[in-house]
Amino acid sequence: MAQILVVDDEVGIRELLSEILSDEGHSVRLADSATAARELRARERPDLVLLDIWMPDADGITLLKEWAATGQLTMPVIMMSGHGTIDTAVEATRIGAMDFLEKPIALQKLLATVKRALRRDEPRTAEPLSLASVGRSSVLADLKKRLSQIAGLGVPVLLRGERGAMPELFARYLHQPNTPWVPASQALSDTGQDALAHAAGGILFIDELAQLSRNQQKNLVFIAAKADRIKLRLVSFSTEDPKRLIESQGFDPQLFARLSELTLTLPALRDHPEDIPDIANLMLLQLVEARYCPPRHFATAALNLLRNFSWRGNLEDLSSAVRSLALTSLEETIGAADVERVLPQYTPRPSTVGLPLGMPLREAREAFERAYFEHHLALEHGSIARVAEKCGLERTHLYRKLKALGIPTGRREE
Repeated sequence: MAQILVVDDEVGIRELLSEILSDEGHSVRLADSATAARELRARERPDLVLLDIWMPDADGITLLKEWAATGQLTMPVIMMSGHGTIDTAVEATRIGAMDFLEKPIALQKLLATVKRALRRDEPRTAEPLSLASVGRSSVLADLKKRLSQIAGLGVPVLLRGERGAMPELFARYLHQPNTPWVPASQALSDTGQDALAHAAGGILFIDELAQLSRNQQKNLVFIAAKADRIKLRLVSFSTEDPKRLIESQGFDPQLFARLSELTLTLPALRDHPEDIPDIANLMLLQLVEARYCPPRHFATAALNLLRNFSWRGNLEDLSSAVRSLALTSLEETIGAADVERVLPQYTPRPSTVGLPLGMPLREAREAFERAYFEHHLALEHGSIARVAEKCGLERTHLYRKLKALGIPTGRREE
């Protein structure tokens, strides 16, 4: 039978529900607070949760939101309350709760609701990675505010950023609940009318404009002409400079103008390193929840190394590193030694050979210095302090030198 987690601060209700559900053959775990529920949810992975709304440390709606934002809402949740309102029930259902029981709970209604919740054919899959639970930095917090501010608009949005920015993560922040999310690979391979039927009322997301073929651009022109009428929002991304995209790669200039009515720039990961620990923890948690790897968690020292590394490939490289660590670490705790083993894969190879000797002395010196500092930064995993010591420079002088050479640092001090 199923493993059921009952979360309620009233001992009498916990014991009563435990007795009833145990008599039905279920394995029951009990939590008297949101804190205890978090720990049991992470450790036990229940098949069903009965969650009280009013608890002393955090209310059930807040806990439900937390599980939804971190990809942990992979089991059905039935909310319980003795003081529930229609608005509360609607909010809980919108977040992801499967049902709502009002106390005192009738025995037959409890058993019927539990049976219905456990009768699903397939387990719920983890939600895509979300920005909702991250954003310590002012850079990311401000961007989330801007995205929230325009989320209800219908105007097309062009996101611009560096390679590896994971634009879908930001585009999904514009997505309204219970509306279609249609990737370009699906919509632009259909005939125009089929694409419109599938995407109406939602978002059509194009993850790289530069990769669209001529035929796909033609399909997109057709869809864009009808977008306002069917309340379809176009959200796209490109790493390319607009002028180069149009002049060198032949992108339709009128289509580009339509897609870029509103443009936002996505930050490079080095611009908000304080968010890296939270993002890495969230990525790892989703891998564990999807049973991609055994239970894992990061040691503080490991997170510090990830935070201080200069991620040239941005979020995609960080995600790749987390996956590698999740699969290859030998212990449940991913430590600093594990991270140091993996990071060299994401360090760009410095151009230490083939320096053109025919260039002017000043340019040749800059080329050598760039290769020299890239080499030592790679050896020291981005540690400014250690590179400064090895090179015989003051840290402030080294920072100025790296900035002048256009070498990102990640500002790691230790």
